[in-house]
Amino acid sequence: MTALPTDPPDTFANISPRDKAEILAQALPYIRKFHGKTIVIKYGGNAMTDPALQADFAEDVVLLKLVGLNPVVVHGGGPQIDDALNKIGKKGEFVQGMRVTDEETMEVVEWVLAGEVQQDIVGLINHAGGKAVGLTGRDGGLIRARKLRLKDRNDPSKEHDVGHVGDIVSIDPSVVKALQDDQFIPVISPIGFGDENESYNINADVVAGKLAEVLKAEKLVLLTNTPGVLNKQGELMTDLSAREIDELFADGTISGGMLPKIQSALDAAKSGVHAVHIIDGRVPHALLLEILTEQAFGTMIRSH
Repeated sequence: MTALPTDPPDTFANISPRDKAEILAQALPYIRKFHGKTIVIKYGGNAMTDPALQADFAEDVVLLKLVGLNPVVVHGGGPQIDDALNKIGKKGEFVQGMRVTDEETMEVVEWVLAGEVQQDIVGLINHAGGKAVGLTGRDGGLIRARKLRLKDRNDPSKEHDVGHVGDIVSIDPSVVKALQDDQFIPVISPIGFGDENESYNINADVVAGKLAEVLKAEKLVLLTNTPGVLNKQGELMTDLSAREIDELFADGTISGGMLPKIQSALDAAKSGVHAVHIIDGRVPHALLLEILTEQAFGTMIRSH
C-alpha cells in the first residue's frame, strides 16, 4: 500500500472562483435527484491500484455520502490475488471469465480480499473523511452461496468445475442498511458462505449487481479499465438496451472478462435498478463526473 498524500493537490488551481461556483451549481439538480438514494459501486481495475486514482475514488465516495447519497462499495482484487498466488508458485486459471478456485487458492483469495484489499479501501475512505466499515458475505449473513455450476457457453450440456466459486443463493441486506442509516459506508468483499460454513469466491461484478437489485439501488456503477462497452471498431457505445446487448453477446463483441460484468449489469437493469453505468476508472474522479454531471464517461445500460 502506498503512503497516503497528506494534502490533496489543488486540481482546481487554474479555475476561476466564478467557474468553480458554476461547476458546483451544475451538480445541484443531480444531488437533489439522488438524495437519499443508494448507489452500488463496483471498485476494480486501475482505479484500485494507482495511488492517485485511489485517493480520487475515496474522495468521490466521501463526497457522495456528504451530499446525501448512500454509496455502497463492492471491491474486486484480481491483480492482488494474482500477486499473492505468484508468491506461492501458483498460476491463475480462468474459464469464461471466472477464476478457477481450488482449496489453496480459496485461502489466498480470502486473506487477500477480506484482509489486505478491503482494509486498504476502508483506510483510504476514512483518510478522506468518511466512516467506512468492511464486510464479507459472512457478516450479518449477508451473502449465502452454493457452488457455481458453470455451463459451457457453446455447449450448454457441458459443465466446467471451477472449484470454490460461488453462485449467490440469497442476499440479506439488513447489515448494510443498518450501517447506511448510521452514516457508515459499507465496503464489501465478494466472499459468500454455504450451508456447511464453507467459503466461496464470487465474481465481484455479480455481487455488486445482485446487491444493487436487493437494495433497490438507484444506480449500479462498475469501474473498469476500459472506456466502457466498445463495438468491433473500438468505438464507445454510450447507451445500450437489453436487446442490443444480447446481439453483442451473440456476435462475440462482448467476451472474456467483460461477460460476467455485462451480464450482471443487464440482470440488475432488468430487476429494477434504474441505470447501470460501466465507466472508465482510469479517468480521475470518473465516479463524480458520471453521477453528478451531464458528461458520459462510459456506457449506460437500460433494461429495454
